[in-house]
Amino acid sequence: MTVPPFVEARRSIRALSSEPVPRDVLDDLVTAACLAPAPHHSRPWRWVVIDTPEGRHDLAHGMGEQWRADLTADGVPTGRIDELVAASTARLTAAPALVLGCLTWDGLDRYPDETRRRAEWGMALLSLGAAVENLMLAAADAGYASCWVAAPIFCPEAARTALALPADWSPTALVLVGRPADDVTPPPRPALPLDDLRTHR
Repeated sequence: MTVPPFVEARRSIRALSSEPVPRDVLDDLVTAACLAPAPHHSRPWRWVVIDTPEGRHDLAHGMGEQWRADLTADGVPTGRIDELVAASTARLTAAPALVLGCLTWDGLDRYPDETRRRAEWGMALLSLGAAVENLMLAAADAGYASCWVAAPIFCPEAARTALALPADWSPTALVLVGRPADDVTPPPRPALPLDDLRTHR
């Protein structure tokens, strides 16, 4: 048995063409995401499809300002901060579509102790990861490129404020979606060191 081709087809591609992604396609990708397993048959995720210039601008600049503050606190030189924030802003605003995955407590169990609350939230995070993978696999199957961006998990409040989202939505995972740029040729995948990554008992 080999890895199925549709799994191999998913690559992280940041260079996207400006061709718009039809909203029905984006809805199909979100539908695929929502087929992911979730704790207690819940649906602890909410999805924000961002395909307008205004929405992309607001999110990019909202998160960018928080990143700028964090990098400043870390002592990163101002010039380097400007480069990093500008590159991130350009990438997000140039993508034809962004899909933001948020977590909520909807359908999750509530516990009085922190240990079980943390475990419950951890299950929701795992579920969101599976949902993002579904979304990206569906995108690849439809001929679209995608790239998972970690930024929102570092600044959920900034992302939520930028998009005026409900208070109980916690922005966590961002996926760029679009046709790959004409000059993009993903490099061959490196050999998988399976013996280093798994064991048998």
